[in-house]
Amino acid sequence: MPAASGLPSTLVELLRFRSLHQGDKRAYTFLAEGEREVSRLTYRELDGRARALAAKLLQSYPQGERAILLYPPGLEFIVGFLGCLYAGVVAVPAYLPRPNRSLSRLQAILSDAQASIALTTTSILSNIALHFPHAPELASLGWVATDAVEENLADAWRHPKLSADTLAFLQYTSGSTASPKGVMVSHGNVLHNERMIQEAFEHTENTVFVSWLPLFHDMGLIGNMLQPIYLGASSVLMSPTAFLQRPISWLAAITRYRATTAGGPNFGYALCAQKITPEERSGLDLSSWTVAFNGAEPIRHKTLEQFAKAFGPCGFRREAFFPCYGLAEATLFVSGGPRGRGPETFSMAGGNLEQPPAGNNGKLLVGCGPSWMGQRIAIVDPDTCSLLPDNEVGEIWVSGPSVAQGYWNRPEETEHTFRAYLARSREGPFLRTGDLGFLKDGELVVTGRIKDLIIIRGRNIYPQDIEQTVETCHPALRPGCGGAFRVETADEERLVVVQEVDPRRRPDLDEVAGAIRQAVAEQHEVPVYDVVLIKPGAFPKTSSGKLQRRACKDDYLAGSLTGVLLWRGKPSTGLQVKSADLRSEPTAEVCSKAT
Repeated sequence: MPAASGLPSTLVELLRFRSLHQGDKRAYTFLAEGEREVSRLTYRELDGRARALAAKLLQSYPQGERAILLYPPGLEFIVGFLGCLYAGVVAVPAYLPRPNRSLSRLQAILSDAQASIALTTTSILSNIALHFPHAPELASLGWVATDAVEENLADAWRHPKLSADTLAFLQYTSGSTASPKGVMVSHGNVLHNERMIQEAFEHTENTVFVSWLPLFHDMGLIGNMLQPIYLGASSVLMSPTAFLQRPISWLAAITRYRATTAGGPNFGYALCAQKITPEERSGLDLSSWTVAFNGAEPIRHKTLEQFAKAFGPCGFRREAFFPCYGLAEATLFVSGGPRGRGPETFSMAGGNLEQPPAGNNGKLLVGCGPSWMGQRIAIVDPDTCSLLPDNEVGEIWVSGPSVAQGYWNRPEETEHTFRAYLARSREGPFLRTGDLGFLKDGELVVTGRIKDLIIIRGRNIYPQDIEQTVETCHPALRPGCGGAFRVETADEERLVVVQEVDPRRRPDLDEVAGAIRQAVAEQHEVPVYDVVLIKPGAFPKTSSGKLQRRACKDDYLAGSLTGVLLWRGKPSTGLQVKSADLRSEPTAEVCSKAT
């Protein structure tokens, strides 16, 4: 490692070191359709292309400018991201809108980040240019096709003035499209988080990654793109679409490249267990897989058991499971592991915040491991800011060097979220995550989100509990593709369920709606006010596959839910809902929308 301390101070210094000492080692490989090697980069090639792009950017733009990154899956995103860092330009990873889709989220990010540069590929630029007449904010950007930058420009590059505190990139949170927030992540934040991941996962330069996660999202960016550079390791990448269309491609690549670390959100494991046939499994060898991380949404014990049972004969070991917890505001990783232990489960009686974990007669929750490297997790009463003891549910607060600098140009929200202090001791500052959980002997257990909590008739109910009941009550319902939320009526708060249905099963929709009402009433003793059944792909989700319950609720209240098959309940006066044709084929959308 560079520097007298043995550790780099910036990501630029880190990659320069890799280029000098491991220049010929392959850093990245990209698989088209999840199978064919179509591009690869060594550390020396990566450094050279990053220097060339940085030199071109510095010809026209000063340090500190924001550059939005709009790339299809592939290695060109990596060049664009690192080229920004080499120029001292703030990278803004973004989701490339699909053809004929709304540009509203992209426009909101452009406006918030005040970006003046856009980086993409030659082919994407020609397509985006078609939108220029109708989107002046796109036309006004300085566009650079990074695959067309002359590599001999690398010799003109000069190292910009950077430090650990220099802003490296803005990670836009995947909340509602109306108001995305840019998390300000410094070089120091990233390097501390990468070191925590290395220590917790027990990674070395011999670690091999295989990933389908999108690189513009924090889990793909920090965990599968930058962690290999930190280690001097190799990473094999494929597109999210390739995985979603053929889940076997991910596990086949793990087999082929003898991967040691691979993972993703819970739904990825569920998809593999559901879609990969016994015939496909027969060709897999997962014995090299030692870290199967699982995060970014509620981790379901049932999913872990199903996956372990399905792929145990292929050499997968249950002990490889590495449940973890993180968020963009903490750069990525907060807690997880330890490696080789496998998942720890805890029982929680009922769903009330007032009830601590108890016995073996409650719901099973999967632990997300301890904190690492001195970073602190505190469980706090969100109303009084008082520290809570072990086994009590409260808001998860985090402090440490991985906590980002705040939200870009949002001082009030930054103060509230990133500058919290404990009531009595005044310890802080802490990051308020907005997530609920408890600590048990140092293990973090996540129970839900504060704003998603459903309170009906004085009872606190977690929406994921309702959703799990719903998706298993009828075979036509799509797992992980529905949401529960509360609405306020004139007399009380009511429960609403919006759930995707697979029309290929030709279900009786009235029967499905009845099954939902009965299952929720029996298991949770709460009546369902409204059941809305929708087509596949219609439930709003983030780029990482998280349910957007609030966005769905907004659409519900506005009467603008898309792909409606059946609306059974008592919608507010004035809503005009047209039921879609059940006989039509499902859309090409996959329920995760992680593309």
